[in-house]
Amino acid sequence: MDKKSLTERDICTKFILPAVKRAGWDDMVQVREEVYFTKGRIIVRGKLVTRGKAKKADFVLYYKPNIPIALIEAKDNNHSVGDGIQQGLDYATTLDVPFVFSSNGDGFVFCDRTGRSVPIEANLGIDAFPSPSDLWARYRTWKGLDPEAEQIVLEDYYDDGSGEQKRYYQVIAVNRAVEAIAKGKTRVLLVMATGSGKTRTAFQIIWRLWKSRQWNPEGKKRILFLADRNVLIDQTMVNDFRPFGAAMAKLSTNAKTIERQDCTTLDLTLALDKKRRIDTAFEIYLGLYQAITGPEDRQKLYREFSPGFFDLIVIDECHRGSAADDSAWREILDHFSGATQIGLTATPKETEYVSNMDYFGEPVFTYSLKQGISDGFLAPYKVIKVHIDRDVEGYRPELGQLDRDGNEVEDRIYNAKDFDRHIVLDDRTVLTAKKITEFLKESGDRFQKTIVFCVDEEHAARMRQALVNENADLVAENQRYVMRITGSDKEGQDQLGNFIDPESRYPVLVTTSRLLSTGVDAQTCRLIVLDRAVGSMTEFKQIVGRGTRVHEDTKKFFFTLIDFRGATSHFADPDFDGDPVQIYEPGEGDSITPPDDAPQGSDAIPPIPGDDEIVIDQPGATVSSGGTTRKIYVDGVGARILAERVEYLDENGKLVTESLRDFTKTALKKRFASLDDFLKRWKSAERKQAIIVELEAEGLALDAVADELGKNLDPFDLICHVAFDKKPLTRRERADNVKKRDVFTKYRPQARAVLDALLEKYRDEGVLNLDDANVLKVTPFTAMGSVVQLIKAFGGKEGFEKAVHEMQDALYQETA
Repeated sequence: MDKKSLTERDICTKFILPAVKRAGWDDMVQVREEVYFTKGRIIVRGKLVTRGKAKKADFVLYYKPNIPIALIEAKDNNHSVGDGIQQGLDYATTLDVPFVFSSNGDGFVFCDRTGRSVPIEANLGIDAFPSPSDLWARYRTWKGLDPEAEQIVLEDYYDDGSGEQKRYYQVIAVNRAVEAIAKGKTRVLLVMATGSGKTRTAFQIIWRLWKSRQWNPEGKKRILFLADRNVLIDQTMVNDFRPFGAAMAKLSTNAKTIERQDCTTLDLTLALDKKRRIDTAFEIYLGLYQAITGPEDRQKLYREFSPGFFDLIVIDECHRGSAADDSAWREILDHFSGATQIGLTATPKETEYVSNMDYFGEPVFTYSLKQGISDGFLAPYKVIKVHIDRDVEGYRPELGQLDRDGNEVEDRIYNAKDFDRHIVLDDRTVLTAKKITEFLKESGDRFQKTIVFCVDEEHAARMRQALVNENADLVAENQRYVMRITGSDKEGQDQLGNFIDPESRYPVLVTTSRLLSTGVDAQTCRLIVLDRAVGSMTEFKQIVGRGTRVHEDTKKFFFTLIDFRGATSHFADPDFDGDPVQIYEPGEGDSITPPDDAPQGSDAIPPIPGDDEIVIDQPGATVSSGGTTRKIYVDGVGARILAERVEYLDENGKLVTESLRDFTKTALKKRFASLDDFLKRWKSAERKQAIIVELEAEGLALDAVADELGKNLDPFDLICHVAFDKKPLTRRERADNVKKRDVFTKYRPQARAVLDALLEKYRDEGVLNLDDANVLKVTPFTAMGSVVQLIKAFGGKEGFEKAVHEMQDALYQETA
């Protein structure tokens, strides 16, 4: 056999895998080939959505399922034995795998990332591959696991039998948390971006510790899972925590029947009776922290448990003040201070006054929004920043201005922080609702799930009304099209389950203040609107997280965030870790829909999809608390959108402000290196419209630029003028120049009449595909004869197309 002629796959099958099996690895349990561990980044160009290439390891070796300890990068035999080592090290860093091998079928290069082997890199013969026990001994030494800790670390994951593979970062998070606890760490922090599966990760950690006989020598395994939203507890019990079954109960007195994802129902088991007496027979307790503590002693239900009752406490969304010395959650944590405590958060909170890192210590694992978007597990997003004149310029009432109740309005300047909190300008609310509706209409999908964040519950009620009025046609079909979902609105809260259910059409547009800002698993949310200031980076990340889940069944691959209050200034904060793919700021009279796409930060995305990208969605595809402060209401003040500014991320990931025209110029010059380059491309294109279609597919809508310039220009002139500063000619001027040159004299009368009419059609309508014979089926050509007769006047189809191409060449002869 000529080894040099074999493919990489053949080398894997005939040489590498047999060597691994001879070393004692079980290929059914411990060896996986061609392991795709990312999904491939989602790339958005206008409405064209593609996926980049997913990362794939040739071999991953597991000591036990979901405990990866080695990786092999293979090459064909035309490469040297160590040619794959650098690629393998890159993959191993991502997968948190300590031992890396490279092979071409002749032998192996082994690299010990722990740094404990001497030498760190070594050449091994094809029959010298290490055994599972050899690598595990090295792993155990590296991690510092004694025999008791090793027993805990080797506890199996829960397997539901579906065969679904866990995402690589979830495996790392679970393994690191279990290892830390096995070695005696009692405070553990996991930082994972919203939408990355924190609760699923928490379940596997709890399951493995619950099942481990070594973890608690006394054998009692009582666990408390805390969250701050009822819906989070209910979702968790019926979905991720379902395998705990009868061992699990909710610390609540309210019985509830919940529908599972498979449409079956479940009655939640309660650990409290009507008199709030606790049933201590369960092992897994889930509680809403507001339900077990409060400012008054009688509300502090957690004190009914002895301090040593729980062995493990898991705090979901622990950024919400749980680490603050005076927080309600901190009371609970202090009471059960002897328990192991795990904090889960998307946003570690670090301020002058509060630090959950100070409480929990440095995170044992972090998976950022930026990494999630890069891996393709989380949805990228666009941002539309809308500036309303009253917000920017402020509002000062006229002398003697009366409010709606007839009281004089205090004479001072009211700014964006005052609007809808201290003073209400209804015209501003109506304008906001109008712009939201305009976006939905222009998107072509008025049923995309939308959350509008308002200042308080009263503002959310007014915003609901304004949206109802703007969408009266769809509200008439179903009154649940627009709903308010806030803490005090029972009817709205009853619809929360339907809003987050991908199978439920209504409600569609939801107004809220803070109820939906954290934790709610709204997989199909495509539009988030901010009409209130967001002072906290923590809360801002949480709000962005409402849209980051990908939902492939409904083709939800990215989302849009419309910001009316300047909250997206948080993007400039170095603590923000997931830049948007585009930021667009429409001006007065501009469409609210972003007209084109933009460079993607430091990894600028080329304008045209590469060969390694797969199109997953494209144009034309179808898919199945307010305070008691009195507010001042002032009518008839008016509001409008201010002038346009567009902000994009440059190649260094910095926001650059430029006009739509400047952005288009930059993008066109990337597409066409010079004027000559463009002219050659235009002249060689038999169908000029094809170039325009290509540009539109890249997100460059020339019509939007033409509207901004206020000139009715041919696309050819628009590109020459915008990209290369050439003086443009109107279509009329171009048509007149062709007539002056008398280029049709060589044709017979009927053919000349057809060409004259085509030239008029270009001049009046801007038609570019003049060589398409279908154009002869409309007036004025129908009065000249049949299509066959008219084409015959040119000697046939070839003659007709040749004549039209000559006319087009004559049209674009002028470039100055």
